[in-house]
Amino acid sequence: MTKTLRSVAATLTPDRWGRRLLLAAGGWAVVAGLSGCAGGAGAPSAAAASSEPVTESDEPEARKRARIRLELASNYFENGQTTVALDEIKQSLVADPSYPSAYVLRGLVYMRMNETGLAEDSFRRALQLNPRDADALHNYGWFACQQGRHVEAIGFFQRALASPVYGGQAKTLMAKGICQTRIGQFSEAEGSFSRSYELDAANPITGYNLASLLYRRGEYTRAQFYIRRLNNSELANAETLWLGIKVERRLNNTEATEQLAQQLSRRYPKSREWTAYQRGAFDE
Repeated sequence: MTKTLRSVAATLTPDRWGRRLLLAAGGWAVVAGLSGCAGGAGAPSAAAASSEPVTESDEPEARKRARIRLELASNYFENGQTTVALDEIKQSLVADPSYPSAYVLRGLVYMRMNETGLAEDSFRRALQLNPRDADALHNYGWFACQQGRHVEAIGFFQRALASPVYGGQAKTLMAKGICQTRIGQFSEAEGSFSRSYELDAANPITGYNLASLLYRRGEYTRAQFYIRRLNNSELANAETLWLGIKVERRLNNTEATEQLAQQLSRRYPKSREWTAYQRGAFDE
């Protein structure tokens, strides 16, 4: 199997997932990785029909050239070099115009550039080439969710999750939960977040959104479990500490509330969360 393309999703480290990237209404990226395996989306139909494993020698020369270009494009995209990434994608598609993964990444690039029409065209083209491409379905779903087309987005997520070989289940469930939260499907969103958390308990975005949803529904003890775990990790930030304060306050845990407030004051003295705490705006 050929080298797998690096994920184009931002690494969720404390400095890169920071403030304002957690809220269900936020604009954080939730893109899936792109599969560059020879047997991935868009592989030759003859190879796909074979019962034998697809190896590097089965990869056509045109697809190999396209894949190498796309690997470069993915790296540039991760590093914020959007224009260079787009140029490499163009070269990838010159080598192999039938490469679905190239269209998926092109859609993500255009999303970053706020070129919504071009982004949509790219995702549609990827799905025309392979309607069962789970990465394309996931990213098109997130695009649709960002455009306010929530029901359509959830449908795309469902189709991606139906793939028995899809490795991005946790990420897609997380995205689905966020989209469901936006249209008030709170019970369904809880189910999505809970399943995502089972698959990837280390994802801070899932943990935060699940705790936030439970807090909103008045399930403070359950919310406490998830937000405490997050606040006890290196991924805690102003938003997570503020949610933790509100949860502990609802449970009348004065000592825990004060400890979290001290952290918020010391680490984020200029944050709007600290300002809200000083005003006593716990219902915001």
